[in-house]
Amino acid sequence: MISEKLMQALNDQINYEFYSANIYLAMAAFCAHEDLDGFANFFKVQAEEEKFHAMKFFDYVVEMGGRVTMSALDEPQNEYTSMLDAFKKGLEHEKLVTERIYKLTDLSMEEREHATISFLKWFIDEQVEEESTFGSIIKKLERISDNSNALYMLDAELAQRTFTPPAQ
Repeated sequence: MISEKLMQALNDQINYEFYSANIYLAMAAFCAHEDLDGFANFFKVQAEEEKFHAMKFFDYVVEMGGRVTMSALDEPQNEYTSMLDAFKKGLEHEKLVTERIYKLTDLSMEEREHATISFLKWFIDEQVEEESTFGSIIKKLERISDNSNALYMLDAELAQRTFTPPAQ
C-alpha cells in the first residue's frame, strides 16, 4: 500500500503536470500573438502531452486505491521577449519536472514501493526526450539569430508536430 507521504507527492505531481500544461498554453498564446502559428502549435501539443502525463498519474493513483485531490494552479508567465526566451524557459521548466520525477522515484525507492518505481520509469525516459527536444530547438533558434527566413522555416517545421498518445 502506498504511504500517505507518497500519495500526497503523487497528487502534487498530478497538479504540477496540469500547471505545466498551463505554462505551455501561455507560451502558445504568446506565439500566436506573434503570428508564429507553428511555434504556437508546438506549445499546444506540449500542453496536450502534459495533460496526458497528469492523467497517467491520475489513473495510477486511482488504480492504487488512492484519492486524487486537485488544487489551484499558479498563474503561468504570459510574456516572453522572444521565441528563444520562451524555449529557454520551457527547458528550465522541463528540468524542474525532471527533478520532481527523480524525487518521486527516490521517495518510492526509500519506501520500497516497487510498483511506483516501475510506473515512474516511463516518466524518467520521457523527461530525457523532453529536455532533448527543447535543447535542440534552442540550438536552432540560437543559430537562426535574427534571420527571419530561417525563423519562418522553423515555424513551418513546428507546425507539423502532432500529439499521439503513446501506447500504454
